Amino acid sequence: MRASAGSVGIDAARVADFIDDVEAAGLELHDVMLWRDGVVVAEGWHWPYSAERRRMTHSMTKSITACAIGMLVDAGRLSLEDTVCSFFPEAAVDPASATARMTIEDLLTMRSGQGSEVSGSIWRGIATSWIDEFFRIPLDHEPGTVHVYSSAASYMLSAIVTRVTGETIHDFLTPRLFAPLGITNVTWDIGPDGVNPGGNGVSFTIADGLKLGILHAQKGVWNGQRLLSERWVEQATRAQGSPEYGYHWVIGDTYYAALGQFVQMIVVYPGANAVLALNGAMEESSVLLPHLKKHFPAAFAGAGDATAEVALTARLAGWAEIPALSSVATGDAAGLAGAWIVDDNELGLTRLDFTFEDDTLRFSITDHEGTLAVVAGRDGWHLAPTYLPGASLHHGYRLEDAPTFAGARWPAADRLELVLHFVESVFRDTFTFTRAGNRLTMERRVNINSAARAWPVVTATRG
Repeated sequence: MRASAGSVGIDAARVADFIDDVEAAGLELHDVMLWRDGVVVAEGWHWPYSAERRRMTHSMTKSITACAIGMLVDAGRLSLEDTVCSFFPEAAVDPASATARMTIEDLLTMRSGQGSEVSGSIWRGIATSWIDEFFRIPLDHEPGTVHVYSSAASYMLSAIVTRVTGETIHDFLTPRLFAPLGITNVTWDIGPDGVNPGGNGVSFTIADGLKLGILHAQKGVWNGQRLLSERWVEQATRAQGSPEYGYHWVIGDTYYAALGQFVQMIVVYPGANAVLALNGAMEESSVLLPHLKKHFPAAFAGAGDATAEVALTARLAGWAEIPALSSVATGDAAGLAGAWIVDDNELGLTRLDFTFEDDTLRFSITDHEGTLAVVAGRDGWHLAPTYLPGASLHHGYRLEDAPTFAGARWPAADRLELVLHFVESVFRDTFTFTRAGNRLTMERRVNINSAARAWPVVTATRG
């Protein structure tokens, strides 16, 4: 249901001020939804993102994994005191070792005893069993004592769900969580063990994420149906061993949150019965939190000016406007068209090709995988599934057949710019091609990443 912000005591001016502060700080906010007391009061999506598009949630997935653990605990099918190794006898863990003492609760609270983080980007580069890899990681601490955030712990929780139920966590949660919440447009990556990564891998819409937050704000009840026990919700969303972490939920002073890499967030304000969901492309949550704390929960203190509410609604609707993509010079398409042989390079690229049509450009890269291409609009945007090599720029994701808005323009007569919006993710790539006679230079950069944000410069010669 939708209603005005003022009808549920929200000051629209404070919400607008939050957006102003985020934009003034140069932070990239993609979309936002705000709910209180049963109604959505504000929502908006910057183009090319939209309400119906799935978004990669990164570590927000962890809070979904916690739901499955809670359901199994409440059903008596496992206990938080169960040891991790008891589910994996093939690991042959020494019964006298610290690893043998590691429990499910230690995984939930990120106190496995391991001394360093294992990111999902590391797991995605491993083709062999991730379960085996987990048990190879040495322990630096006694389990249950030191908080060290790691997606490896979450992966093992998902693997435990599969061992207990005989199903992937995705299949287990579909009739028990996703279907009751009306979450139908959801995907979940799968690892080499046939296990969904418990720490990442879910893609769904921002409204789906909002529903997860609302379920917890309502203490586990959705449309009169109890999906999670009130006891589990209370335990999961309060500090457990670390002052800022519960059972796969991040704990704040007036809120708790499901938080994903590059700032994908579901923020629950239990004292206000309100939930804020958003997606962005930011370094980390610490850059956004000051703006959240400044304006929320203060925005829930009472209805504001009706004029401000009209202005906020119009502003959020304006986010959907498609930005112009225009050349500022008459480019030399004929001089760039055709094949270019790439000089020796660490990326393994061998050839680049350009084909210009009236309204589109087809650009392809050839490497050890073969020839991979994208079709872009010329001075406009073209939407199609795309795959180009570049996982190192995308937090380890290959982004195969990813829906992509691609557009090309000429910033100068000898320079072509190609922009790719991977709209189910945070990533936006910009290629710049500069030609000087029979020599070509290619630069590629990305808006956000956990590692390098640019490829080494590539040079090529006319084929």
